[in-house]
Amino acid sequence: MSSMNIELPDSLLKQAREMAEKDGVPLEQFIASALAEKMAAWRTVEYLKERASHGDHAKFQAAMSRVADVEPDESDRIL
Repeated sequence: MSSMNIELPDSLLKQAREMAEKDGVPLEQFIASALAEKMAAWRTVEYLKERASHGDHAKFQAAMSRVADVEPDESDRIL
């Protein structure tokens, strides 16, 4: 495992300490987990962009034209 020193705004460090304490984990573990979550989110966005680049709008429209134009069941409605 590697270590590094970083500078954080006081307000951000205070919030991170509070959240780590609330979560019952050491500050270093909280920050490492937060960084891992952010990286996973970025990777997900990149993955979805890559997948979308292979999409074909005409094929999508052709598939959608075969879907019945009916109202969703009551249990499938977004309120």
